[in-house]
Amino acid sequence: MIGSLLTTVALTAAGLTGYGTLGRKSTLLAPSIWRGPTDRRSIALTFDDGPSESTVEILTILQRHRISATFFQCGANVRRLPQVAREVCAAGHEVGNHTDTHPRLCFKSRRFIYGELVRAQETIAETTNVHPTLFRAPYGIRWYGLRRAQRLLGLTGVMWTAIGYDWARPAEQVIRILQPQATNGAIFCLHDGRETRINPDISATSKALAALIPMLLDQGFHFESAGSMLRQYNKVPRPAI
Repeated sequence: MIGSLLTTVALTAAGLTGYGTLGRKSTLLAPSIWRGPTDRRSIALTFDDGPSESTVEILTILQRHRISATFFQCGANVRRLPQVAREVCAAGHEVGNHTDTHPRLCFKSRRFIYGELVRAQETIAETTNVHPTLFRAPYGIRWYGLRRAQRLLGLTGVMWTAIGYDWARPAEQVIRILQPQATNGAIFCLHDGRETRINPDISATSKALAALIPMLLDQGFHFESAGSMLRQYNKVPRPAI
């Protein structure tokens, strides 16, 4: 009887931890938002793992359609490519914190987690003069200690409504994944880098984006940054510049 009860408790705790760690709607381990207002025909495009040597491909596509997006950047990549990071800001896009070195945060200490966030925050601010207010955990994995780190740094967590798996799928499949999930307030997750790799191949992302944007525009959607979308709910402050 006691053994069964302990097993049930352990499984329940494991389930809660799993949901808190990976559930896109979960706020158990840190404040997090996964979609915006549903009363506006708006979509937020977000890009993780940059900046990279290929980020300019994404900037060119967005500029063609006069679209603002959100780029969750890794501190290590910003230090490697400071000019690209500045170009993202100069083009009018929003920049978020994506940790310093893109680690999986699970089973990491609170000190490690805070260090990853603060180093990225400092690097982005020193390089671009922008202080991010948004954070996205690498791989979408949250862990104990993240809540405090976000609070100390004034960061709101952002997950996604749909993720394109663009690092592993061809452009046609990325489009088939995202297009049916285009709904009011959707936040799409794509990638302008590949973790901290040098000169990554993001051709699938670029091809998918170039085709997807006109499709969604024809359906009556408009695009805005995640921060702009979420401020409709007064969920996040404006970044300090």
